Amino acid sequence: MNRPALIVHGGAGNIPDTDHAACMAGTRLAAYTAWQLLESGASALHAVEVAVRILEDDPIFDSGRGSVLNAAGEIELDALIMDGATLDMGAVIGVQGIANPITLARLVMTDTPHGILAAEGARNFARQKGIPLLSTADLATPQVLQDFQDWQRAQRESAALPEVPNKGTCGAVALDTSGHVAAATSTGGKAFKLPGRVGDSPLVGSGAYADDRTGAVSATGDGEAIMRVVLSKTATDAIGSGLHAQAAADQAVRLLMDRVQGEGGLIVVDHDGQVGFAHSTPYIAVAWVSADGTIQTAMRAPTGPIRNVVDGRSA
Repeated sequence: MNRPALIVHGGAGNIPDTDHAACMAGTRLAAYTAWQLLESGASALHAVEVAVRILEDDPIFDSGRGSVLNAAGEIELDALIMDGATLDMGAVIGVQGIANPITLARLVMTDTPHGILAAEGARNFARQKGIPLLSTADLATPQVLQDFQDWQRAQRESAALPEVPNKGTCGAVALDTSGHVAAATSTGGKAFKLPGRVGDSPLVGSGAYADDRTGAVSATGDGEAIMRVVLSKTATDAIGSGLHAQAAADQAVRLLMDRVQGEGGLIVVDHDGQVGFAHSTPYIAVAWVSADGTIQTAMRAPTGPIRNVVDGRSA
């Protein structure tokens, strides 16, 4: 049996100081709950779904409840889950009215011959599976609605657009006791995006990737930049070339910065059970399980020499 490993994130960006405590509490709860499952022998696939569901239910994050509105005042949700044992994946794109799009994505993987369902097709599939269909009002928070009203007013008056606090995409990666890895990512996307805009989160290799031979990754940040360097697959390829999780995370983020001047971050677990995270943004909300089994949280990656965030080894 392998010792399991787990790390979750609640987004990367210029997260306001006033949100830090809530972000760390949310990621800690997700990590704790998923870790209990892994220790009891649950699959990595199940653990990452549960972790992301908890983050989707927490309105501090931009996924599920609390997601940002697009330019039409709607919530369009994207999610991706991937099984490193089989390379099976399921995703939903631009689906409305679903509290837990990561579970719908998993059902796409397990209960259809397809890999991705989009928009109304994904919503119809949710209806067939008995998943409750909600309204925008059910998912939006008062703050999200106020931000949208302020943005509309600025548009009408040709005034400076208000600064919207960053709300983070969420994700999780895990290694289970059988040696299998999995990854999951879920998001409401960019605030005031054009209807139909798709970012990196539901795209395999960009928003997430998992392969037992290397590891699993979930990404967050500027989707347009992340897609251009296929960030998650880039990180797992780095593991395949011999790097451990933290070094792979750092190398992938350096590429994101150097090649496309992108703002983003990612979490990584490798096939040896080491975890790491890196970001080019001011903050990233993460929680992971350390070598002694305790839950750790952070809003920034370690400073100084590149090192593994679990055991402190130099790269």
